[in-house]
Amino acid sequence: MVARKRKRAAREPAEGTLSPPGYSAIPIAFSEKQRALHHLYVREHRVREGTKSAWPQKRTLFVLNVPPYCTEESLSRLLSPCGHIQSVELQEKPDLAEGPKEPKSKYFDPQPVPGFQVAYVVFQKPGGVLAALTLKGPLLVSTETHPVKTGVHKWISDYTDSVPDPEALQLEVDAFMEAYDRKAAEEEAKAKEEEGVPDEEGWVKVTRRSRRPVLPRTEAASLRVLEREKRKRARKELLNFYAWQHRETKMEHLAQLRKKFEEDKQRIELMRAQRKFRPY
Repeated sequence: MVARKRKRAAREPAEGTLSPPGYSAIPIAFSEKQRALHHLYVREHRVREGTKSAWPQKRTLFVLNVPPYCTEESLSRLLSPCGHIQSVELQEKPDLAEGPKEPKSKYFDPQPVPGFQVAYVVFQKPGGVLAALTLKGPLLVSTETHPVKTGVHKWISDYTDSVPDPEALQLEVDAFMEAYDRKAAEEEAKAKEEEGVPDEEGWVKVTRRSRRPVLPRTEAASLRVLEREKRKRARKELLNFYAWQHRETKMEHLAQLRKKFEEDKQRIELMRAQRKFRPY
């Protein structure tokens, strides 16, 4: 009797489930045989005022604590009773950038490590988000009509998906090379436009296409060159003044030393004459 009550309590959603502030808890179970329940924490996706977001406002549901066995397809099926779902995307962690993001490559971008993830569910209408916030459970991830692969079947499926399709890979490589060539052509055209144009100090960038660019004789460039020469001349005159002052000081010091030496020499001669012995 006690065992039956425990099984029934495990299958029923726990009342008063603790959830992060601002989130609603949705209990889910992997299958009917699973007794323990797992909770998804959901809230409406919001960003600060005046900022752009990659997800549409009032139609995006942010989901936390998504287990590894819950795929985008199964998550879309669980939330489909709330309304028509436009897209579902699983990520390793929430988006910190509030602007549009570049699409990830299936073949060249590193695959995320399997673990708990977050999800962004975009509904076609805002009512889908409100219905998802009040959704009750438990919801089953794996059912007879929509089974989720586990064990050896999942390993075989992952290995099959890891083998790239040659045609799809070739299409992605061609698209990447076209974008790269377009970007290189734009940079080359921009460099040609900027070639020969002096910067604020009058310097001209030398490239491989023109090793000896001609300095354009514009009034602004001439004024900058004259101002630079004037500053250089003033600095040189100041250095020369200091050098001349130091040289004059040194010469005066040497003259004082010579004068003192002559005075000392005369004093010694006088002392010697006064001490000279005269017997008669």
